[in-house]
Amino acid sequence: MRIAIIGAGIVGVTSAHELAVDGHEVTVYERHSSVASETSFANAGVIAPGYVTPWAAPGMPLKVLRHMFGRHAPVRFGGANVLAQLPWIWRWWRACHPAVYQANRGRLYQLAQFSSQRLHALTLAFNLEYEQARGVLVLLRNARDLAQAQASLRMLRELQVGFELLDAAQCQQLEPGLNSAMPLQAGISLPKDEVGNCRQFAHLLKAQAQRHGARFLFQHEVMSLSAGTSPRLQSRNLAGHATAESAFDAVLLCTGHQAPRLLESLGLMLPIAPVYGYSVTAPLSQSELPTSRGPRGAVMDEKFKVAISRLGQRIRVAGSAELGGTPDQMNAAALRTLYKVLDDWFPGAARLSQASAWKGARPMLPDGPPVLGPSRCPGIWLNLGHGSSGWALACGSARVVADLMAGREPAIDVSGLGPQRLKA
Repeated sequence: MRIAIIGAGIVGVTSAHELAVDGHEVTVYERHSSVASETSFANAGVIAPGYVTPWAAPGMPLKVLRHMFGRHAPVRFGGANVLAQLPWIWRWWRACHPAVYQANRGRLYQLAQFSSQRLHALTLAFNLEYEQARGVLVLLRNARDLAQAQASLRMLRELQVGFELLDAAQCQQLEPGLNSAMPLQAGISLPKDEVGNCRQFAHLLKAQAQRHGARFLFQHEVMSLSAGTSPRLQSRNLAGHATAESAFDAVLLCTGHQAPRLLESLGLMLPIAPVYGYSVTAPLSQSELPTSRGPRGAVMDEKFKVAISRLGQRIRVAGSAELGGTPDQMNAAALRTLYKVLDDWFPGAARLSQASAWKGARPMLPDGPPVLGPSRCPGIWLNLGHGSSGWALACGSARVVADLMAGREPAIDVSGLGPQRLKA
């Protein structure tokens, strides 16, 4: 088939690779000048299937309300724009029901596990190096954090995820760079989980997709879509301002939170909201390079929902969830929280004078899982709504969609991952 893919983030690039390997003629449209230029650009890099959970969880609405009044709140509201997201917030609130959460939690874990396996297969097949490191340590600052983590620990046991509950001394042994002066109650070690540079992986896999014939059209923005047996799209070359209309056998949307703009004209209303995350990346301090006092892999501060990752000779600290924000306005309070958590656990480990801050829109669906598969419009397919877990879910989602487009049974159960579940 001749297939157009809209969007070249990590989800679009992995989809292009899987479809090209399957023998399809693939053309990727991307409005930026490179792959992984938006949500995939500077994420935390953590791949921990056991911690890929729906944001819509029992008790979460009350937690969000409490966070509103905290100085270092992990969830923030970006201003008046949040009013436009009230219908999304209502659907999210309804999805916090325990039965809905349990079902979506299982779906996400299954997809994340499959995605991790596919990532490892690609890494091995192509000998890919993308600053990957093994091991994730979840830090529990006090007894309250440990008590609140019990539900997560029960879930990990039910899912048969390998983990170990450590005391403070064992955490220090696992991550020698941790600040021993910081109070620490316990830690959850996830030795099979990992961290890696999502953007670097996207560039490497793009090259593999091109070797299989995939074509990438950068600085090409898709303006409109029409469905049918030969769906068409109209695109604009942002460099030369020329417009063109092209026909394909299928069109796959991997456009994240930009998807509703294209789908509305087809009569499809998909409740995707941009929930903004932040990160700060800095080189390791020169004095730290020989002793590696920064993290060996990744640590996650459970209280502040912040991850600190080792990416080669750099440290990245990432977190925050901002509803109603805008892409061009940084929230100073969110950045202060990232710097605080980094200084708490790894003081002096990074050259902050050379730090770069980033803000990206995570495409969130109200109930958690992405939508994978055919839309109700002929010829239009979806691989959307991975939220903050795009890196952890991309490889598996791409393989699932490629199998569905070929009429094959996917390797995992995809019930509950289609757009039908999102009907009002």
